[in-house]
Amino acid sequence: MKKLIILSLVMLFLSCKNATEDNGKIKVVTTTTMITDLVSEIGGDHVSLQGLMGAGVDPHLYKASEGDVSKLYEADIIFYGGLHLEGKLVDIFEKMEGKKNTVSLGDRLPKDELIPSEYFASNYDPHVWFNIQFFKQFAQIVTDELSKADAKNAESYSENNKKYQEKLDSLESEIKATIATLPEEKRILVTAHDAFNYFGKAYGFNVVGLQGISTATEAGVKDVQNLSEFIIQNNIKAIFVESSVPRRTIEALQESVLSKNHNVEIGGSLYSDALGNPGTEEGTYIGMFKYNMNTIVNALK
Repeated sequence: MKKLIILSLVMLFLSCKNATEDNGKIKVVTTTTMITDLVSEIGGDHVSLQGLMGAGVDPHLYKASEGDVSKLYEADIIFYGGLHLEGKLVDIFEKMEGKKNTVSLGDRLPKDELIPSEYFASNYDPHVWFNIQFFKQFAQIVTDELSKADAKNAESYSENNKKYQEKLDSLESEIKATIATLPEEKRILVTAHDAFNYFGKAYGFNVVGLQGISTATEAGVKDVQNLSEFIIQNNIKAIFVESSVPRRTIEALQESVLSKNHNVEIGGSLYSDALGNPGTEEGTYIGMFKYNMNTIVNALK
């Protein structure tokens, strides 16, 4: 019933007159914290920005409130992850297509470079931000869309994008240098769910997730047993929890390994589907990536 009410509100809002710019600023609404941070970098002071999701929020399970629908209706542009990442918001975005400027960033990427997945309606793994080259493409898409919607500030958006692209290049160089300090045989990343497949493919890690790609699925006893055997066979020193996934899944895995007389540590908490708290280093995409990388390498050494 709640879903029907929200969809009805969407249709009602879309039948009304579109919102105008707020104090000369273009109104932008984003979904995940990664996208919010990106738009903030490109848009700067020229956009009035609202992100629907906060730190630690799981986009796979996020449901829109009536307040969210109001924000989406009032926006001039909506940027979201796409590829069915925000699975419970798909109906709303579909209703808005052709009536609002909705930009699905993930769906703009070349399909032949994406990782197939049977768990998502898009048939692709949506965690594309863990390949920095893909995030650079996101930055360009955001720049282009903001420039089209707000031509008078296009030069500013372009300049901000240029600076941010340089920061992302520096980030990737630093990430690769950090990874180089870890022997190749130790580059096995075991996490709560499969959010890091693009990271593994881009930067040479074997990634294994206990819970699968979507947190909407549950890990069973057999999953825990199979992965515990994998950890023992490969002499893995550390496994990792995630900030947006309950700790109990990884703790159960650790207990299973310990029960077989093999020691494995919980190497720390990684940021996967959401950034850290605003105002912290981990509250930015670049800071999050550095934190994750240092946490992984230090634990696996």
